[in-house]
Order: sequence, then structure tokens, then C-alpha cells
Amino acid sequence: MSSVLPPPLAAGPADHRETSPWFWVLAGFAAKYGPLYTSASTGIWQSDDHAHGALILGVIVWLFWRIHRPLVELPSRPTPLAGWSLFGFGMLLYLLGRIGKISILEFGSQPFVVGGVLLLIKGPAALRLAWFPLFYFIFMIPLPGTFVDAITGPLKQWISVIVVEVLYSVGYPIARTGVMLTVGRYEMLVADACSGLHSMYSLTALGTLFMYIMARGSRLHNALMLISIPPIAFVANIVRVIILVLITYHFGDAAGQGFLHGGAGMVLMLVALTGFFALDALLATVLGRPARRPSPQ
Repeated sequence: MSSVLPPPLAAGPADHRETSPWFWVLAGFAAKYGPLYTSASTGIWQSDDHAHGALILGVIVWLFWRIHRPLVELPSRPTPLAGWSLFGFGMLLYLLGRIGKISILEFGSQPFVVGGVLLLIKGPAALRLAWFPLFYFIFMIPLPGTFVDAITGPLKQWISVIVVEVLYSVGYPIARTGVMLTVGRYEMLVADACSGLHSMYSLTALGTLFMYIMARGSRLHNALMLISIPPIAFVANIVRVIILVLITYHFGDAAGQGFLHGGAGMVLMLVALTGFFALDALLATVLGRPARRPSPQ
């Protein structure tokens, strides 16, 4: 009587060969970027301006986990020339950043290194599958100081003007001198942290993630959502400052400072998410509801 080897047992060694390269990739990535993440966790990620960095890292891990099975199952069609070129460019950025202690280059090297590895192991199909997680690395890169300095001043002026106009129109005793707000007996400075630049950056990351998860099939829908992300983030920040002014006026400076460090981030996220959901629903109603893109899982 003959016996037949069960298919799962026969597939075992192949499965091991498919997954073993990824183990070494993860180990190498952890060894290379682990010190950078450790340094950031006790450095720039402790500041209000870059606190979203750790959250972005968590989202990227989740995004790659979400596509890990189809990524492993892709047929291997590596492109060595393109892969080594992309990987080498990423390594060069990393080394320059490490030597010069330039965090923009260190963090900015990640999508090139990971993209190069994907080309070396699986080929262009892997890049097409992992395009969004690779793109999302951008939001881990700290904003350049010169850019922040150039944008922060005008943003503070716009926010100050809008907040004063809104609250004065409903009867609050508020005035401004530059970016200094006077409401009742309190004076409040619209500081750099209240300019909303870094919060708009993190909310842009939230908005693009929202679009990716919703996976709308309409290009017009996605284009309108994309160009609406910065205005929604700006409005969310204005709402935060208005609430801060109202809390200070009604409950005192101590309450306002407590809100600034406790509830400001939550208000930003709730207002922005409400805006994203509302706009997405409106566009789906006006433009119709095309089939959603298939999930990578």
C-alpha cells in the first residue's frame, strides 16, 4: 500500500527559504536604526514639535505588517542594479547624517534603504506593493529649521488675526498687538508651538493615513481629499487656540496652561478626524461611491 506525502509537509522547507531572508533584513534594520530610534526617544521625540515621531514609527510597523503576507508570497524577480543603487544612496545619506549628526539625513535614508532591499529580494512588484509604507517614512523626518523659521512667523500672524476676529465677533473683550493676545485681564503669546506648523505636519500624516485606509477608488475624490488636508489641519489648530483662549478667560491662566499640555493634542486630532470624515462622506455623496481598492491582505 503506497503513501503520499502531505502537501503541507512538502511545502515546509520552501516556506522556510521564503521567510529566512526577511529575518536577516529585520535584524540588519534593527541593528542599523535601533541606535537612531533610541537616541530620538530620549531626544527630539521628547519635544512637543517632534513627539509624533514615535507614533509614525508605530504606524509604519503596522503598515508593513499589514502587507507582510502578500509581500512574502510575491515571486522573486530581483533587480540588482536598481536595488544596490537605491540601497547605496540610502547608506550614503545615513553615513553623512551619522557623521555630521544631521537627523534629517539619518531619518531620510530609511525609505531608500528599505526600497533598495525590496528590489534586491523581490523586485519592482515589492515597491508597488509597499509604496505607502515607504512614503510614510517622510513623516519621521524632522522639518528643516530654515523652513520652520520662514513659515512660523506668517502662521502666527494669521492665527492671531483669525482668533481675535472670531472671538471679538461673539462679544469677547479681546485684542491683539502682533502675536500678543489680550483677553480680559490675561495676556497670551501665540508662541511658535501655537503656530501649528508641526501640528499641521503631524495632521497631514494622519490625513494621508486616513485616505490610505479608506481606499477610495475615485482619483478626483482622492485629489480633493489630499489638497484639503492642510486647510483642515490649519482649521483644527485655530480651534485649539480658540479653546485655549476661552479656557484661560473663564477659568484662569493655570487652567489654560493645563489644557495646553494635556488636552491640546486630543482636540487637534478630534477636530481633524471630524473634518476628514465629514469631507470624505460629502465627496462620496456628491461624486458617488466607487468600489474601494482591494486590501493588500
